[in-house]
Amino acid sequence: MQKRVLIVEDEPGIRLLLNEILKKEGHEVMQATTGKEALEKIATSSFDLLIIDYKLPVLDGIEVIKQLQTDQHFIPCIMMTGLIELVAEQLEKMDFVKGVIAKPFNVDELCEIVQKIFPTVQTKQI
Repeated sequence: MQKRVLIVEDEPGIRLLLNEILKKEGHEVMQATTGKEALEKIATSSFDLLIIDYKLPVLDGIEVIKQLQTDQHFIPCIMMTGLIELVAEQLEKMDFVKGVIAKPFNVDELCEIVQKIFPTVQTKQI
């Protein structure tokens, strides 16, 4: 079953790469460039996963996640950051943060985290 993923990233190259990776994995992908834009999209559409950068214009990734908690939009999240040591403690307190990826990120690591969130059904080959 196709899952809906929202990528929130202000760097166009990273956004494009994430879009290609997730579409190749069979997911429907939408994009936002700011935290404010992400909250607007979440208010009007449902998503199965949020992949969000920590450092964003307008509202940072932590503020977006806090707002989602306040609004009771419990969407599994993967946080991307170049400041992993600084945000790890904050993120541990947020139940629906399912992974933290250090930037620059490893594509295989990202795919592993997404697979844990969306386990695929193994089919037997005859």
